[in-house]
Amino acid sequence: MLAKQLELTHEQTSPLFRIMWIQNSNDPQRRHFENNICAFHIGNGYILSVAHNLKAEAKIFKSIAQSLYETAILPYLNSVQAQLFETCFPLDVTTNKRYWNSSNPNDYQLVVTILKQINFDTRWLTLMENNSCQPYLILQFKDNIFYNDAGLSAHFTPNTAFAEPAINRHTFLIEVALVEAFYSDDIALYKIINTPQAVIDAMPSIGIDYTIESDEQKHYYCLQSSPTSEVGKLLNKAQIEGFTEHFSIFQEPIGGNYTLEGLRYLIKGYFRFGSSGAPYLVYNKASNCFKVNAIQSEACPIQLSIDNKREGNFQYINAIATPLNNIKEKLEAYLKH
Repeated sequence: MLAKQLELTHEQTSPLFRIMWIQNSNDPQRRHFENNICAFHIGNGYILSVAHNLKAEAKIFKSIAQSLYETAILPYLNSVQAQLFETCFPLDVTTNKRYWNSSNPNDYQLVVTILKQINFDTRWLTLMENNSCQPYLILQFKDNIFYNDAGLSAHFTPNTAFAEPAINRHTFLIEVALVEAFYSDDIALYKIINTPQAVIDAMPSIGIDYTIESDEQKHYYCLQSSPTSEVGKLLNKAQIEGFTEHFSIFQEPIGGNYTLEGLRYLIKGYFRFGSSGAPYLVYNKASNCFKVNAIQSEACPIQLSIDNKREGNFQYINAIATPLNNIKEKLEAYLKH
């Protein structure tokens, strides 16, 4: 069991990754990484994460196609606002796109305010749909070889594989596409695209256990990013304390609020903010393997506070997780293909 536990945290064998939305992905000088979320591979290029970050607002964009700017922004600006946008987003005639080009924090806040006033949709889902950004799976290794296979590394270009000296890692980018978002259950399914099958086959994955576990489960774990970074991985014991027929309103002013509801586990066991999308794993002694059983969705209002302080307080030990049984039929239908 110990060997299997250690495999879950090692860069060469862990199924845990991150998804980030990249703006200007093919232009390293203008590239921006945002909207960081935990994700894990369940086999054949299918990736699971949460859905709530899809409807979160970026507030601003780093670039915009001239055609979209002319139809969705410019007609709604007065002359002063239009001049501000011309200054902050000069047009590159080579790409026919406008790129953010201001270091003035006042400009930034003004643009954010104007975009909100004209009801321009900056949700990540919408930015993805209008090709202002693309989601990518982030894989990082200490060496510059993809899973120790130089042949696989050859499939990557300087735009999709590069060194990051500040964290002593080599980063590989793999494009993913949103397959379906199950908003009420706070689960999103992605699939790797534009990637050779050999690359996908080399990536560790984890099987699914759809069982609704009892609160007597003794071998339950959360696999998440390490407490102070997204590079390291942490496997810690978790305990199902109870069950809830969940109901919560997700505030979504642009597309309309929606309801998070359905069966959830109440989990006790360390988790960090930023662990949304992390898998909860159950260990089967007979088969000597871990399988994913649920996904970290929300922080639970029940928390252990110190002097009633939340800031800088890492004693957040209660979480709400969605059992994958909630979407079993839909997920199995996708995995058959």
